Amino acid sequence: MTTRTALLSVSDKTGVVDFAKALSKRGIHLLSTGGTARLLAQAGIPVTEVADHTGSPEILDGRVKTLHPRVHGGLLARRDDPAHMNTLQAHEIAPIDLLVVNLYPFRETIAKPDCSLADAIENVDIGGPAMLRAAAKNHGSRNGGVTVVIDPTDYDRILGDMDKMDGGVSYGLRLELAAKAYAHTAAYDGAVADYLSSLSEPEPEPTQPPQRDVWPTTLTLQLARQQILRYGENPHQRAAFYVDQPVAAGLLGSYHQHQGKELSYNNIADADAAWECVRHFDEPACVIVKHANPCGVALGTNTTEAYEQAFRTDPTSAFGGIIAFNRRVDGKTVTALGQQFLEVLLAPAYTDEALAALAERKNVRVLQISPGSGANPVDVKRVGGGWLVQDPDLQPLTVADLNVVTTVQPSEQQMNDLLFAWKVAQYVKSNAIVFTGGGMTLGIGAGQMSRLDSARIASIKAEHAGLSLAGSAVASDAFFPFRDGLDVVAEAGATCIIQPGGSIRDDEVIAAANERDIAMVFTGVRHFRH
Repeated sequence: MTTRTALLSVSDKTGVVDFAKALSKRGIHLLSTGGTARLLAQAGIPVTEVADHTGSPEILDGRVKTLHPRVHGGLLARRDDPAHMNTLQAHEIAPIDLLVVNLYPFRETIAKPDCSLADAIENVDIGGPAMLRAAAKNHGSRNGGVTVVIDPTDYDRILGDMDKMDGGVSYGLRLELAAKAYAHTAAYDGAVADYLSSLSEPEPEPTQPPQRDVWPTTLTLQLARQQILRYGENPHQRAAFYVDQPVAAGLLGSYHQHQGKELSYNNIADADAAWECVRHFDEPACVIVKHANPCGVALGTNTTEAYEQAFRTDPTSAFGGIIAFNRRVDGKTVTALGQQFLEVLLAPAYTDEALAALAERKNVRVLQISPGSGANPVDVKRVGGGWLVQDPDLQPLTVADLNVVTTVQPSEQQMNDLLFAWKVAQYVKSNAIVFTGGGMTLGIGAGQMSRLDSARIASIKAEHAGLSLAGSAVASDAFFPFRDGLDVVAEAGATCIIQPGGSIRDDEVIAAANERDIAMVFTGVRHFRH
């Protein structure tokens, strides 16, 4: 069915003038409201105010302008139902074939620290969601349903479809856009519900920012499917990858894949572990991950040096791993990778030389992550019948935050090694023990039920890699509950330790450190990772 009438009423006016011009050139009658109508008129585009179309003026400071039978009847009438079309004719209601609406900026408004309750409430859109739902509901009439548009990036697609369909829009595109519209209104209503359920004062002052609970009584998460995966952790499990809308810059979900096979479920999980670790170092760094745990981490003057040092930690585990860099990868670094078997390579950028060299290894998945300091607003974990929700573990730590609890004071080099070890331990599954020295990991013990076993495994790993632990620094993600853990790392060669402290036996552990002439610092922060 040819598109004859379109209604445009947008908060985000990106591209709307050009879109309206294109619609008008195709002979489509334009209806509009408020600021959108004025913008189109100023651009010399023929447009009819909705108030003139309905015969009813906007009232209640614009709260009521599109809630009218001439609007909703035009959107909801089924084109393939003679009774509906006769009703429109009897009431002199014109069908509306295309609806272009996006909603008041509610989330942007409440994000402002000085947002009052009155400002928040006034940015709850009523007419917009009602029109979107009506148009989306009526997308599928056989003789041509309503096309609903919420996103300026879809304007060109619609125009292209119209040119192919003799002025109409294909069912496939109408269906896609209808689903997108319902997702948009669902997310919008979810944001309003989350906001209202976070208000903690019984009667907040309308003109002042209200008191809000950290955790609302309802929590709405909406994700967009980015990829259907071949399978999950195991072949018998179905899986897909969903991302935030929008994905914050700097997070894995913003990746661009240059080459390689499709990412698997495990690829994505391991790539995220590697990327989250490497992007939090200030110096050039390389992180190698296997089964969600770092198996080698190092700093360097450049990416090549960082990789070579990280690889030394555990060459065996690095086989088939994920490698992440926090600097642009050049051709020299790709040469250093040699023929090492790896699943995924991540970096914020690549030189043309690097990409050309990587192209010879077609199976390697090469990801580029947009630069940025974005962080997930919350971490979630699925449990039976519910979700655990928490703040992400982003507690910063500097030398000034450390408490030296032993007689021996750590040297400047030891302090640097301790802070490096602590940053790595944050991304190692608990119980975590990390030996470091000279800006590289020397041995990593991860995911053991006993902290003693993690310490022993880290020592064994270092021995197998031919790395000496003499004079090394050690990080423990949680406190040593007994002195035996300290004794194990000391016997392995550690001369300084960083740990949270807080055990009822801290005095015993401190005494053991003093007995062995080991420097030890407490962070007061724990980094459990399960």
